[in-house]
Amino acid sequence: MSPEPTTLACCTPLGDGALDEADAELLAGVFKVLADPARLRLLSMVAAAGDGEVCACDLVEPIGKSQPTVSHHMSVLVDAGLVTREKRGKWAWYRLDADRLEQVRAALSL
Repeated sequence: MSPEPTTLACCTPLGDGALDEADAELLAGVFKVLADPARLRLLSMVAAAGDGEVCACDLVEPIGKSQPTVSHHMSVLVDAGLVTREKRGKWAWYRLDADRLEQVRAALSL
């Protein structure tokens, strides 16, 4: 189960004191999404995209997974709010959600 993208902003930075149970659950959900090597690679490919976005069609070959597998992993990243998806014709285009990634970074501030 993925965390709600809009709820992570409430998480107290780790350096500000102990997390409460709700914040720990939300942050752990993001870490579970990021704990998969394929998803980390896909996230890095989106981050490295020269124009800030990447077509799903360009993710299959470099990661060496089938299109349905890549689609599943990207959906998990979208559900976690780490990337956004825009459908254009038959393809999906992905961008990082900079605000969400900043929330994760801020929560990890020590």
